Order: sequence, then structure tokens, then C-alpha cells
Amino acid sequence: MNLFNKTLEAKENLRKVISPTPLLLNVNLSSEYKANVFLKREDLQVVRSYKIRGAFNKIQSLHAKDSQRGIVCASAGNHAQGVAYSCQLLGIKGKIFMPKTTPKQKIKQVQLFGKSFVEIVLEGDTFDDAYNAALVDCQASGMLFIHPFDDEHVIAGQGTTALEILDSFKDPIDYVFVPIGGGGLVAGIISVFKVLSPITKIIGVEPLGAPSMKAAIENKKPIQLQKIDRFVDGAAVKQVGKLNFEICKDYLHEILIVPEGKVCTTILKLYNEEALVVEPAGALTIAALDLYREKIIDKNIICIVSGSNNDIERTEEIKERSLLYEGLKHYFIVQFPQRPGALKEFVNDVLTEHDDITYFQFIKKNNREVGPVVVGVEVKEAITINKIKEKMTAKGFEYQYLNKKELLMSLLV
Repeated sequence: MNLFNKTLEAKENLRKVISPTPLLLNVNLSSEYKANVFLKREDLQVVRSYKIRGAFNKIQSLHAKDSQRGIVCASAGNHAQGVAYSCQLLGIKGKIFMPKTTPKQKIKQVQLFGKSFVEIVLEGDTFDDAYNAALVDCQASGMLFIHPFDDEHVIAGQGTTALEILDSFKDPIDYVFVPIGGGGLVAGIISVFKVLSPITKIIGVEPLGAPSMKAAIENKKPIQLQKIDRFVDGAAVKQVGKLNFEICKDYLHEILIVPEGKVCTTILKLYNEEALVVEPAGALTIAALDLYREKIIDKNIICIVSGSNNDIERTEEIKERSLLYEGLKHYFIVQFPQRPGALKEFVNDVLTEHDDITYFQFIKKNNREVGPVVVGVEVKEAITINKIKEKMTAKGFEYQYLNKKELLMSLLV
């Protein structure tokens, strides 16, 4: 049975556990980009992400002997919730490995959906660490491993997202923007569109800190990235799946890379303007529209909003990353003269009434003419920072600019 037929079968399998998610025209985005921008709201799934589709489709396909052995999975959060919920629905024991860096909200949700049927094990700092630990556990326990993306039943389950899009939208679709982590969702969507709507261009979107599919296509095979930024946790995977790569290498129209800071700006914009709560991976496709602004004018666009499992404790980090990316927050090490009035001079003669000191750390050094101060400044417009630098130089304040020195800034701030 080919993958498209497996996806049709998966649609029937999923009828009893999920309802189709809405495909909604977004008026603000459509106006901004002069296009018809529709959002496929996978954040409205019962587990608040599309991952339930692949997880349930895979687990319900198991033979009775395999399911009785119990199952194991590894996940940065969303696949774990899909597996946990499936375990509860099907009465199967599951063991779920997650990175220690997984947001607390996702860990709590996994336990909530799995109830007494799942055991959670936190292992390592990345998905790949948890994945390797899960494989070792499977070999020792004899339990069956449920891969989060490199599996035909999982890919077929995720592909039902595309069937729903085409069921509800009858006009020609020009572009579908899809977030890429391991590649299960985009592979499933391609498998449907290449049969039912081959004129539609599928655009993959990856975070700048984890461009694993882009690396695979450039190297003509999946390769493991040596280092990734884990912030977009739902799409931060060191290596894409082999099955997923084989599908994407021939049918993926283009891959767009989005900086994590731009993702944060998009999260805040969606919350403030749309009352829409999305996780970093869920904001990827909307953040990417800027990169395609000229190409999508007057086109029908679908953006997959993949999930909304965002931990409120990450809000300050999201705001900080957004401000840094937009050029509205800046950090310096400033050599302050150790005399009365130096700070007042800095505030009055260097900053304007619109600038705000958000961070100030100073330890007075005895018998020194100057002392280093770490200063964080938030400005109204990005261009303002050039004037601040000029004024510091003119007033004799020696400084180092920290925004371009991420390691040093992370140590000091």
C-alpha cells in the first residue's frame, strides 16, 4: 500500500479520536501580505498539536502481541502528549523519554493525558539525548519504540492534516507553509498534495538554530548537526528521518530559515493582535511569510499552526529574544568614572527621555578611576542605538557592545 492510500486509511482510523481542525482566513495577515492567508489550526487539537494524528495511527496499528509488550517513545513534548493520550485511549502501557530541558507545562500535560498508563523519564538536554536513551531502554525491556517522525504510519497520520485542508478549501492553493522538525508533518502533507494538488508548492520552514532538513538536502542525505539551538523545541532536531528526507528531497519546493528572535516577535504579535497563543514551532510558518512577501501577493496561502503548548514561564525569554532581534534592546559593558554624578551624566547626556535602563550591575572598585558596569538599554526605535554609541564616545565613556558577543552576554546578564 502506498503512502497516500495509507493516509486515507489513517483518516478513517482517526475519526474516533479527533475532529477536523478549522482552516480559518486571517484578516490581519491577509491585509498585511496582500494575500489570502489561511491558518490550519492544529493548535486546537485535544493535545494542542498535530502529533496526536501520527501517534494514534501508529499505536492503533500494532498487533496485540506488540501492544501488550508496552511502548516507548522519545519526544521534546508534543509527540509525547500524543503517545500518552493514545496509551490512555487504547489501554496500553507507555514509557516516555523527554529531555530535561522540556518546558514544565509539556511534562505536566503528558502526565495529564497519559494518567496511570504512562511513565515519564527525563534524560539529557536535547531530543536526541532522550531518543538514544529510549532506544537503549527498548533493547533492555523488550518494549516497542514509537518513532516521532521516521515511520510510515506516523507520516500517514500527519498527512491527514492535508486531507482536511483539501476537503475544506476547494479553490486552488498556491503555497502551503509547513514547520519542519524531524520531517513527519511535511512528508505527510507532500504525500497528499502531490496526488491531489500537484500545482501547490510546499514550503518548509526551519528555525535558524536547527536547520536539519536544509542540511540534509544540501548534503543529499540526512546528517547530524553538531549543535542546535533548543529554543524552538518542537522543531529542534539534530537529524531528520530517512523516510522523511526521501519524500522531501524531490517534492519540497523550498526551505525557509527563520531566526529564533523573529519567531518570538511573531508569538507576541499573534498574542497581542489575535489573542492566539502558539508555541515557538507553531509560529514558524507565520514568521516565514516576511521572507516570501513579494511572491505571495494575491495568492492563496495556508500556514500550518502546529501547536500551542507554550509554557508561561518562557514569556520573559520570548520578550527578551524578540527585543534583541528587533534591535530594541542592547547590552554594554561601560567603564564608569568612579566619581559622584557619573550616572546622572550618563542618563542626562547619553540617553533620551524615550530610552529605558532595564539592567544595571555595578560593583565599586577601590583605588580605581573607572569601574565596569553592565548596562541594558531598551530603545523605542532600532536606529536610536547608533546615536547612543556616538554620545558615549563623545562623553568619554569607554564601552564594549555585548549584543554581538552572545557567550559573554549570557555570562554577564
